[in-house]
Amino acid sequence: MTPKTALAEAEPSISLARASVLPLVLFCLGHFFIDLYSGALGVLQPLLLEKYHLSFTQAGILGGVLVFSSSVMQPVYGYLSDRFHTPLFSTLAPAVAGIFISSLGLAPGYGGLLLMVWLGGAGIASFHPQAAANATAGVRHNRGRAMAIFICSGTLGLALGPTLFSLVTGKVGLSRTAWAAAPGILVTLLLLALLRKLPEAPHPRTRFDLAPLRAVWKPMAILYFLVVIRSIVQVTFTQFLPLYLHSQRGYSLSQASFSLSLYLLGGAFGGLAGGNLADRLGGRWVILVSMLGSVPFLGIFLFTNGVISIAALALGGLLLLFTIPVNVVMAQELAPTQGGTVSALMMGFAWGLAGLVFIPLTGWVADHYSMQAAFIGLVLFPLLGFLLALKLPK
Repeated sequence: MTPKTALAEAEPSISLARASVLPLVLFCLGHFFIDLYSGALGVLQPLLLEKYHLSFTQAGILGGVLVFSSSVMQPVYGYLSDRFHTPLFSTLAPAVAGIFISSLGLAPGYGGLLLMVWLGGAGIASFHPQAAANATAGVRHNRGRAMAIFICSGTLGLALGPTLFSLVTGKVGLSRTAWAAAPGILVTLLLLALLRKLPEAPHPRTRFDLAPLRAVWKPMAILYFLVVIRSIVQVTFTQFLPLYLHSQRGYSLSQASFSLSLYLLGGAFGGLAGGNLADRLGGRWVILVSMLGSVPFLGIFLFTNGVISIAALALGGLLLLFTIPVNVVMAQELAPTQGGTVSALMMGFAWGLAGLVFIPLTGWVADHYSMQAAFIGLVLFPLLGFLLALKLPK
């Protein structure tokens, strides 16, 4: 074979690689900023609690509304994105989320807070199903790694959101945080300019069809409830950790926000590691290690103080979030023609169900007992996940 012939044969592969990299990069950028805004409410809550004179239960309801709008509603957007293949579901989302989440300090009252949180959550919900289904659409090999990169970009945004909004509120105050919407608006303009059509999927896309899901209902149901169990811990910790550290341990708001960022950064690296390990060792093994391994570290966090406590928190987050890309990729492989719908089930609806029930419940337990008691109950849930994961097919 001559060098010219080899180059000619390699050109299609190079073009395919380039075609798959650009959507992945763009969707990762959008995911970073979408989740940056979705992680802001946790650090804003102590300030909103003070300004609007909220109880822990009302704060929990506020978090529950965000979870319902941003997560429980994701299957609706997944269905719509599978049916109407327009990129607007994902391209407009960063601006919508940024504008409403960043402007919470301007709400006229508790009712206004609920409405703005709902609208900000709608932007978050519209992005995730379409982006998760199309970020790795052109990737033919190591899809677990590619999905882990996509998930990691969002988790990094989620991790940096509390620190960013803590800095913004510290500099300009709660009533002027609307300026933090600027990056989301710029990202939307960039996506509109460069993402004019969706990438070609590795499997033929069809409209929503229940038959492929019905055929794999049992393993899909196990995966779904595993995500719910993980999300019970993940979403409530994300929502209440600054409030817990501020009210129970006397941390300043900036210290509490930094601790939340460390916990979520651990999760970002955990998701990246979990995706790579799943490509090599299988998703079932990664899920079992995650569920069993996260419990002792989160327990150490709750029953110690200082550097040891925060280090255990970060390690617990790393192990707990091992499974985020694994669950999504396994679900997409079970029903490849319904990528948007199953991505929404695994990333949004499961998270949303957990948050909708357990964020208000955690607030109620904290009001009637203590937040320490509420957190102790939460960290035991992954043990149920370990027992359920044993039922996954080998």
